[in-house]
Amino acid sequence: MSDQPINMSRSGPPETVLPSLDVTLRHELAQAEQSATEVRRSTIAALAARFPTCLQAWAALGRASTPGIEAYMPFRIGYHRGLDQLRGSGWRGSGFVRWQHDSNRGFLECLEGLAVNARLIGEESEAVRCEQFLIQLDPRGRS
Repeated sequence: MSDQPINMSRSGPPETVLPSLDVTLRHELAQAEQSATEVRRSTIAALAARFPTCLQAWAALGRASTPGIEAYMPFRIGYHRGLDQLRGSGWRGSGFVRWQHDSNRGFLECLEGLAVNARLIGEESEAVRCEQFLIQLDPRGRS
């Protein structure tokens, strides 16, 4: 448990915004996502391997994967790496992480993809937990 207080305001729980993605990495990821269908997944996977803390790369890899266990794996990795990044950015297990901030979307997409694919592989309780967590992080949902 942390010794540091959680700052509350009259506007509600605190909000965490993850750091922005490097412009060069954003460009490389966009190119990988636009690569030919037959090499798209492997191209994105290579990028995720080179930049394993890039949540947007894990989300893109999940989207480029076959739904089910293949997509579940990169979404789960991105989710756990995202929790580490949120904690490193001051998040203490509560408060908002909103879709409106582009830098938060990699994490939120991984959490959303994890929910969908957990359900596809029969992990219903995990799917429900992820869906509830998404609502807690941003009750307004995608903006």
